[in-house]
Amino acid sequence: MTRRKVSLTELRELADRGERLVMVTAYDYPSARLADAAGLDIVLVGDSAAMTVLGHSSTVPATMEEMLVLTRAVTRGAERPLVVADMPFGSFQVSDEEAVRNAVRFVKEAAADAVKLEGAGPTLSRVLALIGAGIPVMGHIGLTPQSATMLGGFRAQGKTAEKARRLLEDAVALEDAGCFSLVLEAVPAPVAEEISERLSIPTLGIGSGPRCDGQVLVLHDVLGLYEGRSPKFAKRYANLSTEIRGALERFAGEVRSGAFPTEEHTYAMPEQELAAFLSGSRAGSRAEG
Repeated sequence: MTRRKVSLTELRELADRGERLVMVTAYDYPSARLADAAGLDIVLVGDSAAMTVLGHSSTVPATMEEMLVLTRAVTRGAERPLVVADMPFGSFQVSDEEAVRNAVRFVKEAAADAVKLEGAGPTLSRVLALIGAGIPVMGHIGLTPQSATMLGGFRAQGKTAEKARRLLEDAVALEDAGCFSLVLEAVPAPVAEEISERLSIPTLGIGSGPRCDGQVLVLHDVLGLYEGRSPKFAKRYANLSTEIRGALERFAGEVRSGAFPTEEHTYAMPEQELAAFLSGSRAGSRAEG
């Protein structure tokens, strides 16, 4: 039986009651199923897939077509969590019309419940256009990976009074534009706390301290699957890369030694049918000879 989907209203009510929201990235059906079973509130199909799944060194190379494939897989597996599709670099920067066209594809072709856009400033008109088209939008400020080069690399943002004020202004502007929630990435904890208190929409922190309305982490960091350099804020709750590598090494060893497969992993056939098969096969071989 299909379970009730988490709604935007419910997310806000949970945050208003002081219940912490939980979001994780996911990029395929099995991961989405596990996130669903674990009772998470939001699943983000992040463009971090470019790094964790596709092997790139940044999020920028992720394409619309790749993100659509991943989002379709996730929405098949996530029944209860709200599924948010990350709009990749180049999919919304050109114009409001282009942003709406690509966001509609996420909703119509991949069944996403909402989309996420990085940045403020020029992004505000995109947010207004998307909401005008009936598409819920999650904002994202602080460290925005798609523009990390302009920000001086993957580093914390808002560490001076002036930059912190600018982040607060951006957060308020995104709420005023209609965002239903806001990701705060790599923002100093006191700044993130002040932003969270000033906004009426839920904030989701990643590397931004404990006072946000919820937290988000990349699935591969949580599970210990990503073997590249992890950011300071990533906490590993398992070390599956070691487990998986060990399992593959054991499999390879058993195949090479002949220990696998055994009879329990092998299909048989009735003796009478086997005898008939072998008799006919051998007769055909003799005729050819």
